[in-house]
Formats: sequence, C-alpha cells, structure tokens
Amino acid sequence: MFTGIITAVGSIVALHELGSTAQFGKRLTIHCPADYLADVSLGDSIALNGACMTVTTLDSIANTFTVDVSAESISKTAGLDAVGTINLEKAMRANDRLGGHLVSGHVDGIGQVSHFAPLGESWDLRVVAPTDLARFLAYKGSITINGVSLTVNRVLDTTQGCEVSINLIPHTVENTALSRVTVGARVNLEIDLIARYVERMLSATSLTTA
Repeated sequence: MFTGIITAVGSIVALHELGSTAQFGKRLTIHCPADYLADVSLGDSIALNGACMTVTTLDSIANTFTVDVSAESISKTAGLDAVGTINLEKAMRANDRLGGHLVSGHVDGIGQVSHFAPLGESWDLRVVAPTDLARFLAYKGSITINGVSLTVNRVLDTTQGCEVSINLIPHTVENTALSRVTVGARVNLEIDLIARYVERMLSATSLTTA
C-alpha cells in the first residue's frame, strides 16, 4: 500500500530481456538518490511510476536496485519499457502519515496528456483517461498519475475519453517526474480505492434486486 507521495525521482538505466519472445518480461535496473536504499531489503515493494514492484536485487553502494516486470505488467503500464526518469515511492508503514490518499500500486489504465502549461505560479495538467474509468472520476476526487496523488479540479467527458484537469503546485513539479511530461505522453492512472468499492457495491446491489 502507498500514499501517492513521491519519495524520490529515479531513473531506469538498463533493461534486460528475461526471454526471447514477447511472452517474457524484463528486468529493470533503477538508479536512485544516495542513501535511498538504506532502509530497503530484498522483497520490499517500491512503486515505479505508480506500479508496485518487488525489489529483487539491490546495491546500496551503486544506489541501484532491480525489479522483474512481467510481460502483462509491461503491456498494462507506461514508462516501464524504456530507459528514462521515473517516480519512486516506498511502501508505507502502518504508522506512516497518509499524506496523499490510499493507493494500491495497481495501474487501472493508461491516460494521455492533452495539455501541460504554466498557469500563474502553478501548472495546468490535463489527462484524457479511458472512457471505462470515467465513472470513477469526480470533481475534487483523488486520482494517481504516474504514482502521484492528485486532486481533480475538473472533469470533462468527451468522445475520446474523460479529460481530468489537475493543478500542479511548484513543489510537485520540482520534486516529481511529472515536470518532464509532454503533450501526447502516456501516463499510468490509478483510480481512487474507495470509488472502486463503491462502484462494485452499487453494481452488485442492482444485480441482486433485478
């Protein structure tokens, strides 16, 4: 379990194929800031751009660790199939502050950035989410974009999908990899955990009363 509060910006520095066909996944080597791995052990969970992964090896001296990503996970996420900058978050402890919102680290869909530009002292980020996620997105509700817990300022349903608008304060831009997104970029989305269960309870109730 995570909170969507990014604890470091790292980078995928190498990818190793785990097999010779598309059915096999990849082993990623991630470089992180100095001392980031001081409290990390083998088998710990770290979210990469919002996708929960398991640490398979670590090198505290080189400030690197590896994760094995299945072909299924690669096909359902963005930014984990190439060298590049990523957001990192260690799994929360039971006594941690819940600074963002409850985040599972399971990507629900891929969105596409439709707008990213300065707005006053902040930045206006707009992302088009798949239509099947629209029922989970609401004004002032929570959404996770590339692992970052964010508040939805506006929802616009279109024929292309559901566009959500986010206001990024300077701190978020300066301390996460969202500063590097561009229009057209694909991003990982996770809907609010509570919205997921509310939708399930409502749909199950309608089935039992039909």
